[in-house]
Amino acid sequence: MKKHLLTALSLLFTAFTASSQVVEAPIGFEEYDPISTLKVEEHIPTRAKFPFIDVHNHQYRMPEQNLNELVAVMDTMNMQIMVNLSGRGWYQEWDEGTAHLKGALTNVMKNQPKRLAVFTNLQFSGFGQTDWTDKAVAQLATDVKMGAKGLKIYKSLGFSGIVDEKGERVAVNDKRLDPVWAKCGELGIPVLIHTADVPSFWDPLDRYNERWLELKTHPRRNRIEDKVSFEQLIGEQHDIFRKHPKTTFINAHMGWYANNLRKLDSLMIEFPNTYVEIGAVIAELGRQPRAAKKFFEKYQDRVLFGKDSWVPAEYVTYFRVLETEDEYFPYHKKYHAFWRMYGLGLSDQVLKKLYYKNALRIIPGLDRSGFPE
Repeated sequence: MKKHLLTALSLLFTAFTASSQVVEAPIGFEEYDPISTLKVEEHIPTRAKFPFIDVHNHQYRMPEQNLNELVAVMDTMNMQIMVNLSGRGWYQEWDEGTAHLKGALTNVMKNQPKRLAVFTNLQFSGFGQTDWTDKAVAQLATDVKMGAKGLKIYKSLGFSGIVDEKGERVAVNDKRLDPVWAKCGELGIPVLIHTADVPSFWDPLDRYNERWLELKTHPRRNRIEDKVSFEQLIGEQHDIFRKHPKTTFINAHMGWYANNLRKLDSLMIEFPNTYVEIGAVIAELGRQPRAAKKFFEKYQDRVLFGKDSWVPAEYVTYFRVLETEDEYFPYHKKYHAFWRMYGLGLSDQVLKKLYYKNALRIIPGLDRSGFPE
């Protein structure tokens, strides 16, 4: 009897102990962020090896901004020239945009004429009215005469937000824009054009979508409900490249084909009037270092450095991917790229072209004094 009692008490104690233990719930993908145990050499360059030109940047307060402070930050990373693509700000009316652009250019000329350049923009208010195209072409010529070095086209062109006088979506290749592209060729200025978004933004938000975490944390980027597809938008963009061979186009974000360099290679062959810049796609390049290095070597005369968002601490990632041969290191935003990257180890010849030589060749009027031969 005593033996049975002891056995029962033992079982009861075991059950109580087990029930008192805290069972840890499984963590989700959002929380999982392991620290790598891999021990490899690290080279983290906080300054670019050569002075560079960032052809894709946005400064929205340039008319009143302290440009000396901005240049001081640029100096810390060896950025010699910044191109502000937001010359007209976010204004919808021509007169307001012109005032903003004039203020930005005046501030630049007064304080930092050798270090900062400004692109102008189109303003689509009244698009489709009989005089819109003539007005846009004339304004473009005036802006260049005032000091603008090129034209930036935002991704809003092609989406449903920009409509004509009938309320219809304005396609990227709308024929009423043809005189604008032709005028840029005549003026000798490049068009830096951003069309569409990451192709995965149009895919179902499920476990197979590589951008699942980004779309969950930034739901407004989801394009699955859009009436116009990625393929249609990109096709419209390629149509203007084809129709305007005398105009130089800089395809922002490598045309969203940094994850398909074979496709991008075919486009570079088809459209010899195009260049690409690497803003916001460095994570794509860093996960395919051998293929990316071959692409940069093949098209070393047609690739430009761009970053897009002005977050100085993030430039280190770009320098590390481009300059070093480091292995298995993270991107600076997990939601943007949860994978690890590898350095391309580009040669000095390729780096110089990427960092400044190509931009100096196609963007008119940039100061060359701060760059080596």
